[in-house]
Amino acid sequence: MKQYQPPADLLKERIILVTGAGGGLGAAAAKGFAAHGATVILLGRTIRKLEDTYDAIEQAGHPLPAIYPMNLEGAAPKDYAELAATVEKEFGRLDGLLHNAATQGQLTPLSQYSIELWSRVMQTNLNAPFMMTAALLDLLKASDDASVVFTTSEVGRKGRAYWGAYGISNAACENMMQIWADELEVNTRVRVNSLDPGPARTNMRAHAYPGEDPNTVPLPEELMGPYLYLMGPESRGITGQQLNA
Repeated sequence: MKQYQPPADLLKERIILVTGAGGGLGAAAAKGFAAHGATVILLGRTIRKLEDTYDAIEQAGHPLPAIYPMNLEGAAPKDYAELAATVEKEFGRLDGLLHNAATQGQLTPLSQYSIELWSRVMQTNLNAPFMMTAALLDLLKASDDASVVFTTSEVGRKGRAYWGAYGISNAACENMMQIWADELEVNTRVRVNSLDPGPARTNMRAHAYPGEDPNTVPLPEELMGPYLYLMGPESRGITGQQLNA
């Protein structure tokens, strides 16, 4: 999938919501989706960063995106209901949902992990994508070809020392993805998969590996092939899969 060469109009007229769209992989995915014809809903907590992504898409001449500020750490069920109502009013359906927003928490032994920080990480990384998917499910079902993608990590597929709540929340999301996929495979046109993009030159990566030379790590824009493939029609029939870029 990394070498996938998508057609220019791959995502024409599709409506795709991207969480964490203000930077890193989320911003790169939003720009990539827009470059291939999608109208992208940019969701994140920092308006300035969302505006930067918006401006880049607008200046490139791609379909104008929408901005939806939302702090996943503090969002409650009513906030997701309001999100769904807004998307339904403005677009009537949702063709794609990329769960990309995440917080790393602290790299420390589990025995020393802060309970407060644990709860915050789980709220953003696990509870938020669950509540969002549930709230947006009817809009996804209204699409002729809907795709839900969870950005994940290798530490969510095999436990590794010191990755704490981040690793465990990723592992839980992998299982949740498979449950959603199994439940939606019959009688819906919604497919659900997870994707481990591998190392990417992001702020989260720099925080986790402060001694690493960033020039040895690919830019997020270099990893978009698999995301485009999974959001496009050529991945129809692929669901419940834990994929690696």
